[in-house]
Amino acid sequence: MKDWEDHTLTEEERLAFEKDGYFLVENALPPEDLARVVDVVDGLDAEHCAQENTESRGRLNMHDLIGKNDVFMDLMDWPRTFPKAFGILGWNIQLFHTQLVMTPPGTDREYKKRLGFHQDNNRMNRDFETPRETHPRVSMKVAFFLTDTTEVGRANFYIVPGAHAQEGVRYVDDETFFPEGAIATQVKAGDAVVFDRRLWHAASPNITGHPRKVLFYGYSYRWLRTKSNMNLEHLYDQVDPIRKQLIGYATSGNGRFAPLDEDVPLRDWIEEHLGEEAVVG
Repeated sequence: MKDWEDHTLTEEERLAFEKDGYFLVENALPPEDLARVVDVVDGLDAEHCAQENTESRGRLNMHDLIGKNDVFMDLMDWPRTFPKAFGILGWNIQLFHTQLVMTPPGTDREYKKRLGFHQDNNRMNRDFETPRETHPRVSMKVAFFLTDTTEVGRANFYIVPGAHAQEGVRYVDDETFFPEGAIATQVKAGDAVVFDRRLWHAASPNITGHPRKVLFYGYSYRWLRTKSNMNLEHLYDQVDPIRKQLIGYATSGNGRFAPLDEDVPLRDWIEEHLGEEAVVG
């Protein structure tokens, strides 16, 4: 935990998040750590292939990773990224979603249709009474890229910078594949993209001969229902108090709305190590 102090949210990152809806954390996973994560992920992929009784590796979309391997718990409060999450959302937060996406090399060599640009949290976007441009943030994600995507076509993560404050995306005409302002993020293996859940974004096909592997970690306020199952009560007595908070512990239902000290030990850590002024709200 002591390393959190060395990687707190910078003013430049805060401004980028507010203006563009995202920012990049370079070398979020140094080479040795990256190799450890990739090894675990490849093992899960091999298990999946064995269960499906196939040698061909199709697109793998696996959720609810906490508890499958210690490496996934470690990434939840990773020193180089987790301080960005509580720097943006504050201390009353939880991990509400985890996802592993592996996109194998494709047979196509060009994009053939529009990508599925969307905002996260699906039904929540329809149930809010206010216009989309005034929707609250509520959650955010950290995407750990485990393979290189500096070349366009490697199933790049497409985004529309600044669109988190817009009603939707716009296309020049019916023949255009990409909305106005859309870019393909081109990041190195080990980099992480931190983004607002309201940011319009899309997955894309892999039209190269290289696989793409990425992990998504979603953080939200504790009063939001989790998107992954997160049935982790059996781990409460095996983890430290802050991890216990992040994986779903609450003293009561109301402890998510009016938290006691026991509900949110992250608040005490922030106050002790970063100062009273860092404890917002």
